[in-house]
This record gives sequence, C-alpha cells and structure tokens, in this order.
Amino acid sequence: MYRRRRLVVLLGLLVLVLAVVLAAGLVWPGFWRAEGTPQPVPTVTVTAPAPTPTVKAIERTRDETDFQQALPSAVLRYALGELEEAEEPKEQGALEAWTARYADGGPDEVEVVAGQWATDDEAATAAAAWTKAAGEPEHEGDVKVGSTVVGRYAIVPAKAGTAVVVWQNGTAVLQATGPADLMEDFYAAFPL
Repeated sequence: MYRRRRLVVLLGLLVLVLAVVLAAGLVWPGFWRAEGTPQPVPTVTVTAPAPTPTVKAIERTRDETDFQQALPSAVLRYALGELEEAEEPKEQGALEAWTARYADGGPDEVEVVAGQWATDDEAATAAAAWTKAAGEPEHEGDVKVGSTVVGRYAIVPAKAGTAVVVWQNGTAVLQATGPADLMEDFYAAFPL
C-alpha cells in the first residue's frame, strides 16, 4: 500500500510537471521554437530624386561642334550659364577647348574647362599636367566606360572650400572647379 501511494504521488508530480510545461508553451512566446538565428528585418531604402536645376540653361546654337554638344546643359542642380572658347588648352595642343560655367541660381558656381586632343596619349599627358598644376590629389582613380579603363581622375582640394577635379575620358580632358563638398558627385554625374 505504501508503494502504491508513492506511485500515485509520483504520477501526480509527473502530470503536474507536464501540465506546467504545456501551460508555459501556450503562454510564453517562442517557448516551442529553438533559439536560432533571428530572421533579418527587411530594410526599406528611400532614394530621393536626382536634383535638377532651378534656373534655365542657356540656349544652345545649332552650329556647335560635336564636342560642344557633348557638354551637358545641366549637371545635378546646376544649369549651363556660359559656354565660351578656352585658349589655354589650345596652346597646350588641344584641337578644341571650351569653358563652361554652371550655376544653380545661388552663390555656387562650377567652372568646367574641357579640351579634346588628337590621341589618348596626348590627352593623358595634358591630364597629368593639369593635375600637377592643380596640386596634390586627395583622391585618384580610373575612369571607366563599362569595364574598360579610358583614363584617370584626380580630386584636388583648393582654396576657400573649393576643389578641382581633373579627368581624362579617351581624347577628352576636363577640369571642374567648384564647392569641395560637391565636386565628386558633380564629376560622377558629368556625362563625359
């Protein structure tokens, strides 16, 4: 009889423990799941639209050269305000050269000097000279069209919060001068 009582008490305790485990499984969130790697929460990326100019670009003439036409009327929030022939690159051997001034209607302005040489090698020599004249590059890299390297670029800090970017794209060499915090984006958005 004493054995029977022990068996009944033991079975009662077993039933009680099982009831507590089942109750905990129903009430406690995640009790039945194994502790694994938590699932990542999907992230949402909000991309602002590309900035556009708030001022109108100058009227382009129909008698522009192909190289002139390749210079954009707008880059980011900047619109082309002036386009005139540049003499200094021509003195360095450029076939043609232009100075383009881009403005946003405020105090900021970006000046681009663009020249085209007869060969890639002549353009590379000019780009190296322009970079050296601008100063010590803070950042340099390859200019690529697709996966093909067509030149080099260099970003050089200048005076009063400005920077100069010099880059070569095949036979074209360009130098943009403007606000330091903008120049890398300006260069990246420039289609040449």
